[in-house]
Amino acid sequence: MARTQDRATSSLQPLDKNGFIPLYYQIQRALLEKIQSGELAEGDLLASEEELARSYQVSRMTARQALHGLKSRGYALSQKGRGTFVTKPKIEKNMMHLRGFTEDIKQRGMQPSSQLLEQSIIPAEEELAESLKIAPNALVMKLRRLRLADGIPMALERSYVPLTLFPGLEQINFAKQSLYQVLRESYGVKVAWADEIIEALPATGEESELLTIPKRASVLSISRTLTTKEQVPIEVACTRYRGDRYRALIRVPTTTIE
Repeated sequence: MARTQDRATSSLQPLDKNGFIPLYYQIQRALLEKIQSGELAEGDLLASEEELARSYQVSRMTARQALHGLKSRGYALSQKGRGTFVTKPKIEKNMMHLRGFTEDIKQRGMQPSSQLLEQSIIPAEEELAESLKIAPNALVMKLRRLRLADGIPMALERSYVPLTLFPGLEQINFAKQSLYQVLRESYGVKVAWADEIIEALPATGEESELLTIPKRASVLSISRTLTTKEQVPIEVACTRYRGDRYRALIRVPTTTIE
């Protein structure tokens, strides 16, 4: 632990105390550079206010402002009685754009992967059949996957897709394939919109274990029904995102505010 604190204050660059850049921001920037370079890794303990103040020869208030800046940007998290630790900023899930997990993670410069938990053919129960506008007991493919980014568990996804619309879909290995890419490229699907319900929920025991988060930790739950331009529902799904990694972003047009 002491070595981690030493890394936060080692090889210090002197502060410019006569310049226009606030001292707290100079300290914050120096710590951020150490985080982004990998010198300080996620989970590492940062130096305390007292240690930063002593090392940089500034007031504790200035050191507190520097740490607060890191926390507000998502790069640090304080735990009562333990200290302040390096974290990674949350991924913003833009609710105004329909984008699959694979494409979304790639665009963020990370490597997506999936662990296939279940891929089966089941008869649609009444509520599911109604949502998909298919006959009760019509066959659907059930797909459960653990979604990862750079090898880190990020989300649990459960999807139901009607096989009457997509014969042969169940034969594809979705541990390695993107569902939306297959629907788009192999079946010519053109998605028009998704109806989504967003909730903050406590993780179940299984979700906690698979997502490697504490029991009953908060998850961002997004339930959706995906519909084509022909107004045909093609998927009912629910994705549980880690609450410590994701937050929802919604842009509201000004025309809705009166």
